[in-house]
Amino acid sequence: MSSSGNSGASRRVIPIVAVAAAGGDDSSAVVSLYQSEKKIYARSVSGWFNHWRWAMVWVTQLVFYGLPWLSMNDRQAMLFDLGARRFYIFNLVLYPQDLIYLTGLLIISALSLFLFTAVAGRLWCGYACPQTVYTEVFMWVERKIEGDRVARMRLDKSPWSLAKLGRKSAKHAVWIAIGLWTGFTFVGYFTPIKELSSAVMSFSLGPWESFWVLFYGFATDGNAGWMREQVCKYMCPYARFQSAMFDRDTLIVTYDEARGENRGSRPRSDTPADYQAKGLGDCIDCGLCVQVCPTGIDIRKGLQYECISCSACIDVCDGVMDKMNYPRGLIRNSTQNGISQKLSRSAMFRRVLRPRVLIYTAVLGVISLSLLASLLTRATFKVDVVRDRGVMARMVGQGEIENVYRLQIMNATEHRQQYVIQVAGIDGARIVTEAAVVVDAAESRWVPVRVQAPPNAASAGSHPIVFRIALQGPSPDEVTEKSVFLVPR
Repeated sequence: MSSSGNSGASRRVIPIVAVAAAGGDDSSAVVSLYQSEKKIYARSVSGWFNHWRWAMVWVTQLVFYGLPWLSMNDRQAMLFDLGARRFYIFNLVLYPQDLIYLTGLLIISALSLFLFTAVAGRLWCGYACPQTVYTEVFMWVERKIEGDRVARMRLDKSPWSLAKLGRKSAKHAVWIAIGLWTGFTFVGYFTPIKELSSAVMSFSLGPWESFWVLFYGFATDGNAGWMREQVCKYMCPYARFQSAMFDRDTLIVTYDEARGENRGSRPRSDTPADYQAKGLGDCIDCGLCVQVCPTGIDIRKGLQYECISCSACIDVCDGVMDKMNYPRGLIRNSTQNGISQKLSRSAMFRRVLRPRVLIYTAVLGVISLSLLASLLTRATFKVDVVRDRGVMARMVGQGEIENVYRLQIMNATEHRQQYVIQVAGIDGARIVTEAAVVVDAAESRWVPVRVQAPPNAASAGSHPIVFRIALQGPSPDEVTEKSVFLVPR
């Protein structure tokens, strides 16, 4: 994936230093030191890892931008309808009571990140993180409008002119358009996107939808267009705690110091014997690995928390090695033990199955299988039973004892369903209201239920009862819910 572009400059504050004057003078000069972050003009690069990064850009953005437009069962296939308190995920209809599934998904995501980091470092950051993906898209736009690395540096140093203003304005116009489309798509996961489109076209978008479209749009523009590597280096917490998941057998981007040092330029015609006689290694000190790095680090200085494992330096270094007729792999994906002990690729892969990886894998597997089993066996409807606190237990008719309940029946299917309510737990207890209830597709309905019991069926006090709600039709199902029946003294 091409990595060209310049990021917005930020300022890093260095503590104020007080300097005592020489010659015994008690006066001191206070020097306020501020070091501006240099803009990173990342050089474009091509190669195997670059192709994989762009493949991930296409895959992630096709999924993100395309999902809201898919329809299923006459509705949006992926919709989190907060107003109606329903979440539609393809064939699944989830309610707030299904929060356990969201919790399980978040736990699986966290454990997956821990597992992948322990095995292969920051692959998520380098290939699938939204910050990386949108930064690559924005840098591609920048390169197409302002030119390559040298042209962009020259343009920024040149005085303002109509040509410069035109290029800068065109770049930012495209950036803002991408950001707003991203914000619009994100809101489309919570408000039906076709309704949202109609509202935008008719200039009748509501205040909250307008706010969130603009918020996420300008957040995308600010993060990917202006702050870029500053987000990864200073704002993202993952960069700070990743070291807790790394060990010497974690696959990272590494520089083979034993092979590369000492660095130095040499004619391309030099044979290995020639430059080795001068005390030089394979690194020709061209600096291209630094120029292509989106966070501006020098990988030759060893493992650094700013490295996002995008492998752009590997692609460019392999190209230089090809031109010099040297073996590839001066910079490569390896492990610290692999470099120091000169392990073969197969030996490094055998070290993958170490205790922390096995523990992460086992826990992740158990939670994933449990969540999947729960989804596959979940009932097609849910019931909540609430005693009507506004109506006390009372005597009616021929001395029968009556309690009033409210049942919420939630139909989690895409079809209209009929349910039959029954009660058990006290001899002779019966439902005197209508026992058959119809609930529309993906809807919930509160149903008042009156339960009566014979006068001598139970002693005074509280007695447990059970409501059985049975689904009628070709795929019968049943849910039971406990409650209590009160007999007055």
